[in-house]
Amino acid sequence: MFFKSIDKRIKIVLLLFIVIFASIVLRVFKIQVFDYKKLKSLANDLWSRDLEVQADRGKILDRNGNVLADNVTTTSLVLIPNQIKKKKEVTEKLSEILNVRYDEMKKHVYKKASIERVHPEGRRLSFEIADKINSLHLDGVYLVKESKRNYPYGNLLSNSIGYVGIDNQGLSGLELQYDDILTGTNGAIKYFSDAKGNQLNLSDIYVEPVNGMNIQLTIDINIQKSIERELNNIVDKFSPDMALAIVMNPKTGEILAMSSRPNFDPNNYQKYNAETLNRNLPIFASYEPGSTFKIITTAASVEEKVVDLEKDHFFDSGSVNVEGSVLKCWKAGGHGDQTFMQVLQNSCNPGFVKLGQLLGKERLFSYINKFGFGEKTGVDLTGESKGILFNLDQVGNVELSTTAFGQGVSVTPIQQVTAISSVINGGYLYKPYILKSVNEPLTNEIIDENYKELVRRTISKETSKIMRGALESVVAKGGGKKAFIEGYRIGGKTGTAQKAKDGKYLVNNYIMSFVSIVPSNDPEAVLYLAIDNPKNTALLSSYTTTPFARKITLDIIEALDIPKQENEMEKDLEWTDKVTYEVPNVVGMKKEEVKKMLPNFTIEYSGEGEYIVSQSPEAKEKLEDQGTIRLMLGDKRK
Repeated sequence: MFFKSIDKRIKIVLLLFIVIFASIVLRVFKIQVFDYKKLKSLANDLWSRDLEVQADRGKILDRNGNVLADNVTTTSLVLIPNQIKKKKEVTEKLSEILNVRYDEMKKHVYKKASIERVHPEGRRLSFEIADKINSLHLDGVYLVKESKRNYPYGNLLSNSIGYVGIDNQGLSGLELQYDDILTGTNGAIKYFSDAKGNQLNLSDIYVEPVNGMNIQLTIDINIQKSIERELNNIVDKFSPDMALAIVMNPKTGEILAMSSRPNFDPNNYQKYNAETLNRNLPIFASYEPGSTFKIITTAASVEEKVVDLEKDHFFDSGSVNVEGSVLKCWKAGGHGDQTFMQVLQNSCNPGFVKLGQLLGKERLFSYINKFGFGEKTGVDLTGESKGILFNLDQVGNVELSTTAFGQGVSVTPIQQVTAISSVINGGYLYKPYILKSVNEPLTNEIIDENYKELVRRTISKETSKIMRGALESVVAKGGGKKAFIEGYRIGGKTGTAQKAKDGKYLVNNYIMSFVSIVPSNDPEAVLYLAIDNPKNTALLSSYTTTPFARKITLDIIEALDIPKQENEMEKDLEWTDKVTYEVPNVVGMKKEEVKKMLPNFTIEYSGEGEYIVSQSPEAKEKLEDQGTIRLMLGDKRK
């Protein structure tokens, strides 16, 4: 019995050892087979260190693929202090190359850290300096790729594009608005070291960075260059407090160009104050619109059928008294009897007081709200204002009257160009936008795309058609004559708004503006141009904004390839206008015959022969008196 008991115990112990051994074997098997990758990764994490390799931000492109913001590759200095054996020598050499004090460099070299980025002295090094450091082959001294933002056109579109900080993070404008799209995923150079920082004899691993997505804008660089040039000319000529311009496609809400003064160079943003950097005036500035607002009052009056622009008349004596307030016309003595079409052409304030009274405050302000005033447009840019409107219960007869001609309310430029686009595009209020698409960085293939977004209907197509004709008549017959372009149908409206401060209007201090529509019968672009407090000029928008707007409109015509067509209305000539004549067709005629047909032109001949084989300009085009016609001669009649 005794031996049987011992034998039983031995068997139990043996079985126990077998179970323990099997458990160990299974545990080792699990570690070696199933947990190997995980444990190896944990071990590598204990040994590995990352030298960050910065990804490029996505490019910013105009609608035609022109690069407005890209990247320049630079290098930065990174130290691994525990790998630096000769710290004093390294400190001396780096301080000499980087031209920094020894004590400052010593802080980096002797710092107790696994990785030390030398900032700011070692950031974005020139290739020359980087080569000097690299040639020394110093232990623990590394140069890593870094990307620096570059704006090839400098100040162009700067208030909208914005700028990035030293770590390539978006700080304003589109760079901030779409920072999550433009920012890529950084890569790294992985090296292995022990707990003391000594490098292990293992191969480094390179993790490639993933660049950010490109964004393509609705901006047309040729139109953008045009408004930048003319804003510069305005600043040079008038020294205004500010100036701005917006061009929009009225059929979609796409912003084709936008800029303001002051602006800045995002390549050197550190040189500018916060106000210049962070205020995008076309969407931020809020002021009384003046006479450009009369477009809204006129559209509401036509839509509500309170007036027939061609048939109904108004007598302007030069002023109107509204509850003791005398509201004057800009023309002393007034315009006398005129149709309401002429009231718009002449920008006659008393006539618009009458329209406001015919509409009443409820109807007028319902249209003001319908056209989007008093609320943000929702444009995809940061820093938009919403303007200021009267509360309806605070609107009396005086407030109604002044609002009707654009005084006493505060609106933004983006609201104005959006609302006017709705007036002339058939009555569709579209949400303005500047981002056209998000594109893959290597192929530029479209990943996501913006489309026009209808906010609401405002007026009927019939009213919109009447308004297009009315605004064309302003350019041909009214205050917008200096914007008239032969062979193109242009609509427009001037605006002159007196500025207020501390509840009082300033003397001889105005915001002057002009709206240009091209072509007026089928609008492709709406331009809004404003100049704040221009100096040394006549205080009339027709002499300040309108000539500059005309130059921009000509560039819009070229950029959008808008075809010529006959003018619907002949321009009423002013005393400053030169006489123009229509060019006749002289091709096929003899040389001696054409002199009698071209008495008002200067003739230049080229070639030899008896007959005219071609002419420039072609027949039916118009030239100023004594303009030059070039005739090509040949031997055969065509």
